[in-house]
Amino acid sequence: MTTWTTRTTVSTRHEWEVPAREPWGADFGQVESATTAALRHYRRHYGLGDNDTVPDDALRFKVTDEAIVISFTIDAAA
Repeated sequence: MTTWTTRTTVSTRHEWEVPAREPWGADFGQVESATTAALRHYRRHYGLGDNDTVPDDALRFKVTDEAIVISFTIDAAA
């Protein structure tokens, strides 16, 4: 008898991109502003209040040659 199941999910990735071109990169205010906006969106999506703890891995930060990309991904059943 089969003991496995299958499912299909659809992912939505939300991104905030902060320009960070050389030689100066991005300043703290730009990164902080984008992080605050991303956290606000994350909290709203998951129904969290301002004082609720957000998991350490809620947001991802990826540094590229041109930008710092702040993101989170939402998986949903298809």
